[in-house]
Amino acid sequence: MELRQMRYFVGVAEELHFGKAAERLYISTPTLSQQIKQLEREVGTTLLIRHSRGVELTPAGQVFLARARETIQAAGLALKDTRRAAGLDEPVLRLGLLNGIPGWLPAALEQLATERFPNSTVTLEAGTTTDQLRMLTAGEIDLGLVRTPITLPSAITSEHLAAEELGVLLTATHPLAARPVLTLDDLTDLELIWIPRAAAPEFHDDLLRRLGPGVRLSDISMSHSQLRSALLVRRSAISLGSRRAATPDVVWRPIEGSPLIARYAAVWRTDSRNPVLQAMTVGPGLTIVSQQVVVD
Repeated sequence: MELRQMRYFVGVAEELHFGKAAERLYISTPTLSQQIKQLEREVGTTLLIRHSRGVELTPAGQVFLARARETIQAAGLALKDTRRAAGLDEPVLRLGLLNGIPGWLPAALEQLATERFPNSTVTLEAGTTTDQLRMLTAGEIDLGLVRTPITLPSAITSEHLAAEELGVLLTATHPLAARPVLTLDDLTDLELIWIPRAAAPEFHDDLLRRLGPGVRLSDISMSHSQLRSALLVRRSAISLGSRRAATPDVVWRPIEGSPLIARYAAVWRTDSRNPVLQAMTVGPGLTIVSQQVVVD
């Protein structure tokens, strides 16, 4: 069993979809599927249940997910501590990969890292905004990506990187799908399936405030990668997302006169001695990758 296979499994378990996990891990879907099957053969049991719309974890898979995360973290700390004991610089940047973020953003940060610190390596640790802050505080990542607004501890600084318009996601058969543009009044009394508040409390509350009291928050919540699947089950409900989230089954509609904006920022510890991070934040810093990506 290899750490690489554990990382692959964690990716599928968090995305609950082989295609999305493969995109996140920068490998092909067939390769990812083959690696997971090999892992299951070695473990001796099924870890994932595959179906037409994605996957779900078996009880054994849930246990393996928890242990795999612990193992990956321990391996990273072992490498870091050993290099530090040998007096070596650490040309590795542990980048937090925010769920649902535009793909160009982590790619741009990785490119900046290799340009500013040649021969450096970027590793990825996925999680929500709350996860990013926890990992950053615990020293498990060097640079995180979060959704704002967010209140940061005094030891952590941030820099705005990008913004993206959010619209309404709804099934192609929903009565409102025939309209090219929606208003806030159109959403009155509709059930909104949204991310858990714990994933990004201030971002969550800010969007609900902007939507107004007319929208009814659902009793269920999903990660960004699961929102579309949830709509196909509760077809009368709506969700929020970027234009990137649209599929043939789930359409995206802008909100007229009241655009909802998702803003992304990089966060890092002010006391970090990571040489790759220091090289990225000197001079113009991360502004080299900053740009507005607001969908009209």
